[in-house]
Amino acid sequence: MAVRTPSQPSRPVGAVTRGTTNPNRLRRMDRWMADAHGPALRRSTDPVAVDLGYGAAPWTAVELLGRLRTVRADASVVGIEIEPARVAGAQPYARDGLSFRHGGFEVPLDGGRRPALIRAANVLRQYDEDDVTAVWDRLRARLAPDGLLVEGTCDEIGRRHVWVAIGPEGPRTVTFATRLGSLHTPSDLAERLPKALIHRNVPGEPVHAFLRDFDRAWAAAAPYAALSSRQRWIRTVSALRADWPVVDGPRRWRQGEVTVTWESLAPRG
Repeated sequence: MAVRTPSQPSRPVGAVTRGTTNPNRLRRMDRWMADAHGPALRRSTDPVAVDLGYGAAPWTAVELLGRLRTVRADASVVGIEIEPARVAGAQPYARDGLSFRHGGFEVPLDGGRRPALIRAANVLRQYDEDDVTAVWDRLRARLAPDGLLVEGTCDEIGRRHVWVAIGPEGPRTVTFATRLGSLHTPSDLAERLPKALIHRNVPGEPVHAFLRDFDRAWAAAAPYAALSSRQRWIRTVSALRADWPVVDGPRRWRQGEVTVTWESLAPRG
């Protein structure tokens, strides 16, 4: 479904998702956001985060509040859903710092508030690739000046994630995150690439070359598996840095993560 332009009637923008949700599904993404965006949240004069398209149950919004409050005690979360029945069903979970409202990509917040953080997880999978840029532009225009949009995809129980971090100026980084014990090869994460990249995992595209090199480095690090899958991952990412702009370090690698610049994986053409 095409994304409506701002000139069209004021009503929720977007389409209803499947609504699949499970407790702790987004824990890897949440922990990364609390760490990477924590300094900006602590500086914010209005530390409000939006859980956009939280789904059929409000677990992800409840969990997001708890994780953000580890870095900012007065952080608040607004869960936004385009399906009115889901909003009504979430109301019993509302409490101080946590509310739910009807809306979509227009991100309706009271009083013209601009969120310090927007998380849009598993929201764009059903959209066309050509719609992604318009959605990103609409969402990042709603951010506070030091805000962050995190858009990506994960599996049903949160073992594998890939997300893009987007500032008001545009996309910044891509993060790959996994439960290491479940990983056969790094390219297993290809099925969780966000919509902007999933159709670009073909020869000639940067993301395909990255995953190819990731698998090769993983194979070369096989002897480290005798120590642990974590040690193998750390060795793999360390080797990957020789050819790819990895922007994080061993502290995050130990969590089964690696983050690279958006520019290095951005689609060609």
